[in-house]
Amino acid sequence: MIIPEKQSVDLLLIHAGTLLTLDKGPSGPLCGSETEDLGEILDAAVAIQGETVVAVGSTSVMQSRFSATRVLDVHGRLVLPGWIDCHTHPVFSGTRENEFAMRVAGSSYEDIARAGGGIRSSVRTLRLTETEDLLDLLLQRLDQFLLMGTTTVEAKSGYGLSTHDEVRSLEVIHQADQIHPIDLIPTFMGAHEFPDEFRSDRDRYIDLIIQEMIPIVAERNLARFCDVFCENEVFSVEESRRILLAAKDAGMLLKIHAEELASTGGARLAIELECTSADHLVQIPEDDIAQMARSSVVAVLLPGTTFHLGKKKYAPAQIMYEAGLPIALATDFNPGSSMTQSLPMITTLACLQLGLSPHAALAGITRNAACALDLNRSHGRIAPGYQADLVVVNAPSSDYLPYHYASNRVHTVIKRGQIVVSEGVRRTP
Repeated sequence: MIIPEKQSVDLLLIHAGTLLTLDKGPSGPLCGSETEDLGEILDAAVAIQGETVVAVGSTSVMQSRFSATRVLDVHGRLVLPGWIDCHTHPVFSGTRENEFAMRVAGSSYEDIARAGGGIRSSVRTLRLTETEDLLDLLLQRLDQFLLMGTTTVEAKSGYGLSTHDEVRSLEVIHQADQIHPIDLIPTFMGAHEFPDEFRSDRDRYIDLIIQEMIPIVAERNLARFCDVFCENEVFSVEESRRILLAAKDAGMLLKIHAEELASTGGARLAIELECTSADHLVQIPEDDIAQMARSSVVAVLLPGTTFHLGKKKYAPAQIMYEAGLPIALATDFNPGSSMTQSLPMITTLACLQLGLSPHAALAGITRNAACALDLNRSHGRIAPGYQADLVVVNAPSSDYLPYHYASNRVHTVIKRGQIVVSEGVRRTP
């Protein structure tokens, strides 16, 4: 009898108590009841060569097929795809805890913004901050993301609101992407607010975005996406349409902040322009949910923002679930309305406030989040040919993650086949 020679790989992870591959069902995002089957394998193993997953299966079978330069025994822990935060605003300098105290005392987010706080406050501090300091702050924040299991982050500009500072913010994101293990997906968001100097001349600022900012960002290939804050007192539907169409013509993919504070028609614009995602959607009309479910748009829900703003109404996730609209989840990490980098905490809020099951929430921070960033062919699953991004959690089951809230249970993080967090400590590969 000839015993087949074992295939040699760089890393063999073994004895995962439960491994969720997120590789079941259709090729795109998971919708509705599809989210309940996350491709669970017990006593599982993963073979990794270079930056890529080679094979997944039971530990006994995988050990018979593969030899490895390094074997990582995770001793029955839970293993999932690396978490993907598909909506963040991480390039800022000053924090806004004073506004948090004002909201606790009774001021609304809108009241603070009208008085010159909010986004415009962050713009003023960023413009005064040296580029090297912005980069250092971003790298520190990325370390915190990584320690919490996040391996891919969508990173928006939007606190510059001038050509110089928007470009500078995107260049900082590009530099951090070269240095840090986390994959950064850059989004241009010059249409985040109207800066102080253009408050009385909205058209001139929109012309600046379209005629100057977008061409420079596109020419230098600084952003994969363009996003617009489509909301009352910010950018109207027609203003948003003009900006997004210019970005689309320049080769960018599209996102939109829609229906967060009021129903304005942003969701219908997302469908019309075939945006990759529409984000927030707290006030989305039910008819628009049905239309969006028939489109290619992914709904990105941000329950941490609703929670942090102290609002009572959350996005209608259960109606979306029943309609078959794919749901992704993200932190909306930013200095004003959602100061958290914890996707596990977001899954807890998704279960308790959005009515999602633990499995649907986990799909929302892995496979569906990858779809919200047009990364479905490389990220968000543990499957052959996919990037080897894995998170190992001190948890006996998938339900445990949202159940044990406000606690970092991450033990090990593997990014592109390299162990970058071990025993909860940041490591240099």
